[in-house]
Amino acid sequence: MKYKRILLKLSGEALMGDRQYGIDPERLAEYAEDIKTIIDKGVQVAIVIGGGNIFRGVAGASKGMDRVQGDHMGMLATVINGLALQGALEDADIPTRLQTAIKINEVAEPFIRRKAMRHLEKGRVVIFGGGTGNPYFTTDSAAVLRAIEVEADVILKGTRVDGIYNTDPEKDDNAIKFNFISFDDVLRKGLKVMDTTAFTLSQENELPIIVFDMNRKGNLLKVVSGEKIGTEVNL
Repeated sequence: MKYKRILLKLSGEALMGDRQYGIDPERLAEYAEDIKTIIDKGVQVAIVIGGGNIFRGVAGASKGMDRVQGDHMGMLATVINGLALQGALEDADIPTRLQTAIKINEVAEPFIRRKAMRHLEKGRVVIFGGGTGNPYFTTDSAAVLRAIEVEADVILKGTRVDGIYNTDPEKDDNAIKFNFISFDDVLRKGLKVMDTTAFTLSQENELPIIVFDMNRKGNLLKVVSGEKIGTEVNL
């Protein structure tokens, strides 16, 4: 395997499958099966998951809700998704720990860096819920922050498209895909990979990002094996 320790970033919307909202158990089972293939190869896996399938703080704020309150609701949504993913992974016989940036002791462990790293070393999947624990920060920022803290080799951003394009491939048939692009070129071209805070943090810490189609079976193993699928963002 090319990477020993990865951080997998999943959007909340990825868990919806073909539904309009909520969680699709079949999609969860598919993800658990793919994650098991790399666990069996000895890869250490940390996961950060969004909450957009349940609630998005920015959307609530745009309709008059207090932004801080909305973001706290979004953090709780990521914990719900984390619990669902934990259940699916454990159904696949994968030992899993859920750690949260906000204290919900009856539901999950609080995030403690040394404990998280120890779990990873023991072969457990660690899911980080609750974002960064602070309003105004996205789960993209949480993903980069946790990846740096646990010394991950790479951030794998699983999406429903197979990489980064110069325009939206779902709207433009002539969109051009990048197999590799530098951090500077992403900023220069104004491409949307992650929010600016997360992206800058990744660049400053020289942490590569690979954007790939998580919904295609076997892609996760291919990426971790070093196959050139998706788009790599690096220095």
